Amino acid sequence: MAAFLAIIRRDLRLALRQGSDSLMVVMFFVLTVVLFPFGVGPETGVLERIAAGVLWVTALLASMLSLDRLFQADYEDGSLDLITLSPVPLSLLVMGKVAAHWLTTGLPLLLAAPVLAVLLHLNQDGFLILIVAMLLGTPTLSLIGAVGAALVLGARRGGVLLSLLVLPLYIPVLVFGVSAVDAAVMGFEVRAQLLVLSAMLLSALALCPWAAASALRQAVE
Repeated sequence: MAAFLAIIRRDLRLALRQGSDSLMVVMFFVLTVVLFPFGVGPETGVLERIAAGVLWVTALLASMLSLDRLFQADYEDGSLDLITLSPVPLSLLVMGKVAAHWLTTGLPLLLAAPVLAVLLHLNQDGFLILIVAMLLGTPTLSLIGAVGAALVLGARRGGVLLSLLVLPLYIPVLVFGVSAVDAAVMGFEVRAQLLVLSAMLLSALALCPWAAASALRQAVE
C-alpha cells in the first residue's frame, strides 16, 4: 500500500509540474461541448435531446488525449525499468498510475460535466445520474486505456494505434452511460444501467491492471 500511494503522489507531483496535459484535456472537453450549440443551433429541445450523448462522447475523447503519456515518460527516462524490477507487484503499481491518471483527467471532466450540461439544457432530472454514471464510467475508461497505453509502448505512431485499440472497448461504457442519463430524463428506471456500469468497473479493476502489467513487462524486455 505504501508503494501504491507513493506512485500516486509521484505522478500527481509530475502532473502539477507539467499542468499543460491536464489543462489540455479539460479545455478540449469544454471547447468541444461549447461548439455543439453553434453547429446544431440554439433550439433548447434539440440540445436537450443530444446533451447526454455529446457530454459522454467528448469526455471519452478527452480522456484519450493523455493516455499515450501514461507510461511513455517513464519508459523514456528509464523509470519504468526500476518500477518493473520493484518487489511490489507490478499490477499494484499500475493501479497507482491509473488512479493518478483519473485524478488528473477523469475527475476534472467529472467536475466540468454538470456546468456544461447547463449549457446544453440537460433536463435537471438527469444531472445526478450524469454525475453518478461518469463517476463509474471514467475510471473504467482510464483502466482500459492503461492496457492500450502499455500495449503500444515504444511503437511508432503509438497515439493512432492506441485510439484504434481502445475505442471499440470504450463503446459499452459510452452506450450505458448515455442510456442511464436518457432514462433518468424520460422518467424510467436507471438501476440496470448503473449496475452494468458498476460491473464493467469491477471487471476492469480485476483484469486491466494485470493485463497492463504483462504488456509493460514485454515492453521493457
